[in-house]
Amino acid sequence: MLNDMDDQKPDAAYCLGDLVGYHIYPNEVIQEIRRRGIGTLKGNHDEKVEKLITTSNSLQEPGKNYAYHLISQDNRDYLKTLPAHIKLEYKLQSETLNLVFAHGSTKSIDEYILIDTDEKYVLDMMLKAGADMLFVGHSHKPYHRILKDSDNKFKHVVNLGSVGKPKDGDPRGCYVIITITPDSSISDKNNIQVEFRKFDYDVESSAKMIENSLLPGEFAVALRLAK
Repeated sequence: MLNDMDDQKPDAAYCLGDLVGYHIYPNEVIQEIRRRGIGTLKGNHDEKVEKLITTSNSLQEPGKNYAYHLISQDNRDYLKTLPAHIKLEYKLQSETLNLVFAHGSTKSIDEYILIDTDEKYVLDMMLKAGADMLFVGHSHKPYHRILKDSDNKFKHVVNLGSVGKPKDGDPRGCYVIITITPDSSISDKNNIQVEFRKFDYDVESSAKMIENSLLPGEFAVALRLAK
């Protein structure tokens, strides 16, 4: 994903959280995010690291919690400092464009905002958050949904999918490139580009690394089936 992203030369990169939990490389992931200075939110898995470690402190204990125990103290401290939301305000030629990033929703880190979540509920949430574009993760299912508010302005909701654990039946990783121009406007639903970039990686090798660890085999199956 990072190789592909570097080829696109984006002006900025943001991560919506869940750096840890399903694989044996939490430290490597965190360290690369930190090295690159990528703005990152706290996901629900990042949030529960400390609680899980204090309730089970054996690094040799197999099961779903094993990956959390691999995280170094320095990286655990980093996860504690991650914000719940990121907000960006663009002053364009015609209007202001407000982008809001959340892991689950602007209300809760654990809330799913799906492609069929009630339209009025989503619009009310975006209004309260001051969001013209809302970016979320959590469900690992990518989509771009365009809604029209009471002022006939277009609101964009984008789920980024998942770089490393997709759940849409496609085992490739996924991330999103947003293109905003000086003329971008919420009055025109087509002049903000949302591109879902899918990339191949060695899924089988990654799955086998899980199977050779103390993590449950179901995590490897989930990678292969993208479920």
